[in-house]
Amino acid sequence: MKPVCRGCGAPLGRVIVDLGLSPLSNSYVAPDRVAEGEFFLPLAPLACENCLLVQLDAFETPHNIFSEYAYFSSYSSSWVEHARNYVGIARDRLGLGPASFVAEVASNDGYLLRHFVEAGIPVVGIEPAANVARVAREAGVPTETLFFGAATASVLRERYGPANLAIANNVIAHVPDLHDFVAGFAIILAEDGTWTAEFPHILRLLADSQFDTIYHEHFSYFSLLSLEPVLAAHGLKVVDVDRLSTHGGSLRLWIRRAASAGAPTKALVEARAQEADAGLGRLETYERLADCASAIKRDLLAFLIDARRSGKTVVGYGAPAKGNTLLNYCGIRSDMLAYTVDRNPVKQGNFLPGTRIPIHAPERIFADRPDYVVILPWNLREEIVAEMASVRSWGGRFVVAIPRLEVIA
Repeated sequence: MKPVCRGCGAPLGRVIVDLGLSPLSNSYVAPDRVAEGEFFLPLAPLACENCLLVQLDAFETPHNIFSEYAYFSSYSSSWVEHARNYVGIARDRLGLGPASFVAEVASNDGYLLRHFVEAGIPVVGIEPAANVARVAREAGVPTETLFFGAATASVLRERYGPANLAIANNVIAHVPDLHDFVAGFAIILAEDGTWTAEFPHILRLLADSQFDTIYHEHFSYFSLLSLEPVLAAHGLKVVDVDRLSTHGGSLRLWIRRAASAGAPTKALVEARAQEADAGLGRLETYERLADCASAIKRDLLAFLIDARRSGKTVVGYGAPAKGNTLLNYCGIRSDMLAYTVDRNPVKQGNFLPGTRIPIHAPERIFADRPDYVVILPWNLREEIVAEMASVRSWGGRFVVAIPRLEVIA
């Protein structure tokens, strides 16, 4: 059966890049499962010819992907600082105080909401991953273990009251039923409430060849062009936008009920114009990604082959979902990338999905003194280079593959 667009319902058929078969990118392999097989799925995003929403067919359910999760936001110091800054901005802009109520969807380990808690502002986190929600509650952040949608939004509003601020950072892409998710915010928001949504901007994905941010847990890839009609269908409207550097280039939308939205800000008008100028209204703009991905694959493989032929040792830093897309697409295994390291102890001791590259603690790099360290979460390159600066003491160098192969001096 031909898939249909989760935004507008039109039939889908235009693949913009074929990344081959790949396992779920956060399904890390435990040592006692190394001898077992894995489930691989097609990774080939489609663009809707009607509304230009880029999306993957939903091969797996959110329940199976997110009920237990290996990503903990608190292990990225730059992301924690981003959250702290956001809380200050939102409090000042919206006049939030002890009489307000804040709800965050996909609240993870409470890394953001704890700043509201410290300020005496009532909150609730909505986090479907039971292991992650447990950590948040232990840190003093009230958290419900639920998947968010229209039905659960009704329950939450009845239990806690309407939200003056609802937050959804880097979660809207994870939702296969897009309209049910957006309907939930139309239900939980107070009449004068605000919803802020952050997500990687597909304009940056295309401009910087960020194909590795495509993986099965990300069902959709958004622009203002493709998301605003979905919001309008539920009586919601974007009133302002912030352009962010996070995740390779993101948007933060400020969304209110259409009846009280008012005129668009200058920043919103400019963001819409930027998308038009970048060609996001034309299908051929999206289809260029395939050639860019192939070029990155060739360059990275050539570098790794030359390094190994020269007797150099190459390891990775990080075990992010994006790294698993890159490594599986390129066919890289431990013969070319001996291992990777990650600060998250939940990932340490396991193996990357598909490639079976082992994951160690960062201290392993200082013990082995490799020649090259490939930074897989390239969006955190500055943070990682600073954290691992001692690598340079033995002549080691850092490498990133996206948007182009670069050996960092």
